[in-house]
Amino acid sequence: MNGFTDIRAGGWVSRLPPSMRPYAILARFDRPIGAWLLFLPGLWSIILAARGVGVALWLLLLFALGAVVMRGAGCVVNDLWDRRMDAQVERTRTRPLASGALKPLDALVFLVLLGAVGLLILSQLDFPARILGVISLAPVIIYPLAKRVTWWPQVVLGFTFGWAAPMGYAAASGGFWSWSSLCLYAAAILWILGYDTIYAHQDREDDALIGVKSTARLFAHNTRGLLWVCYGGMIALLALAMALAGLNIYGVLLLALPAALLLRQIMQLDINDPALCLQLFKSNREVGLAIGLAMLVGRF
Repeated sequence: MNGFTDIRAGGWVSRLPPSMRPYAILARFDRPIGAWLLFLPGLWSIILAARGVGVALWLLLLFALGAVVMRGAGCVVNDLWDRRMDAQVERTRTRPLASGALKPLDALVFLVLLGAVGLLILSQLDFPARILGVISLAPVIIYPLAKRVTWWPQVVLGFTFGWAAPMGYAAASGGFWSWSSLCLYAAAILWILGYDTIYAHQDREDDALIGVKSTARLFAHNTRGLLWVCYGGMIALLALAMALAGLNIYGVLLLALPAALLLRQIMQLDINDPALCLQLFKSNREVGLAIGLAMLVGRF
């Protein structure tokens, strides 16, 4: 693959039968960071609201599997919408639909299969979580359109990728919402707005040529200011969510760890270095896990 791309040409995907490789790449199974980032807000809310260790572990397993499947489904929807634009962007032109390795009908059949698996996982959850799971399909479908009509598609992605927070709370508590779960969801949205702006800087120049909008283009060299607001607001909302849920002060104080990791992102950011932007984006897995650790400490 010539030029800058985040597609992995090697790894375990290269050992799949040739007919299966394009599907694995289409669903981003070769790049699990997206599944991690979809799963982590669910991890936080399950730790926050779980009524027992056994229930929590079962829900975490379901949410982990669901994150892999639904992230894959979301990528298929996104690439179906964007296949012509992806062909014009250096990082994405080798994606299976953009390159012609798969036809749209192939992707639709694969999407139905992923959706069936997702529904099977969803059927294992309580009624409130099932309802929220069905509602989550709306932002998944809307997100690819957002970049065509608004400078803030990362906010739409925030509502989409952060949905595991209220859904995890519903699955763990049996209720639809609480003030702590709303704070957690708002924190996730701010986090996603921040890290996906960093991610979007990889394509900023190509996006400008083809007319795709993003907060990376909107803020450009003022991105650090946006990150200060997003990440600062995120930590404040997380602390409020933990306090409202009755977690102890030691967990709240441990939020200093993810705060330090986020500060490092802000200080190291170079919007003209696509490889560094991708590296900083991926480092949010550790941020999310550190938040989970803080909440776990806060529970005990």
